[in-house]
Amino acid sequence: MSNKFGRNDLCWCGSGQKYKKCHCPIDEQIEIYRFEGYKVPHQKLLKTKKQIEGIRESGKINIALLDYIGNYVVDGVSTEELDRLIFKKTKELGGIPADLHYEGYPKSTCISINDVVCHGIPSERVFLRNGDIVNIDLSTIYKGFFSDSSRMFCIGSVSANNQKLVNIAKECVELGILQVKPWGFLGDIGQAVNDHAKKNGYSVVKEIGGHGIGLQFHEEPWVGYVAKQRTGMLLVPGLVFTIEPMINMGKANIITDPSDDWTIYTADGKPSAQWEKTVLVTESGHEVLAY
Repeated sequence: MSNKFGRNDLCWCGSGQKYKKCHCPIDEQIEIYRFEGYKVPHQKLLKTKKQIEGIRESGKINIALLDYIGNYVVDGVSTEELDRLIFKKTKELGGIPADLHYEGYPKSTCISINDVVCHGIPSERVFLRNGDIVNIDLSTIYKGFFSDSSRMFCIGSVSANNQKLVNIAKECVELGILQVKPWGFLGDIGQAVNDHAKKNGYSVVKEIGGHGIGLQFHEEPWVGYVAKQRTGMLLVPGLVFTIEPMINMGKANIITDPSDDWTIYTADGKPSAQWEKTVLVTESGHEVLAY
């Protein structure tokens, strides 16, 4: 991180404070870790107070959308109908669905059922049925700021095994979030997630992870969940990223549907579950901006 600011200059973050009273101590700490050979975030990845507030407002809409759609996630509804409802409600709230047309993706949401790991494309031919476990993944742009989160829903009476998978996947995210604190590492999150999944007999998808977010839909860093403690990027106040491990009941192997190049399934056909939250590293720990 190049430091071109004098101690008495106004801070680069736009706070209006002198650099020495604002980000100077953080930047100096980052340089210590850099000198020791650790991977540190570029200054452009650290969000300012104004940017954080924008992401927080976007997150409020994303949360409201997941709260809203939960009322319609029932036996017999098509995933296309859920997508239409989300699109309409997003517009009503002043947002834009970030998924829609992103790298050619055709819908406003990703709805992944049972053995679909992620990127399930809503369809008029796909209906939720009693016993299904479903992930609904929403991403919102609001006044230029991005947020991203997902939740699992259980349709009717699900099996005990599927319910446990859903519960453990949520616990994995919560344990990962507990590792988010300044001067920790992304690998701390990965190890906590992977250890808990394995302890319960599950596997963690390796190829797909979380990502930085806020000014763009996908930013650095990439967040993996089979990492080791004290590896990966240094966690610094102002860094915003998603925690979204995909937990498989069977093996971690995945396959992509060649007919659409989006839908990802478990290779062994066993169920997968995922929860996602957008998290900010603060000076004292963390803040969840979307869940």
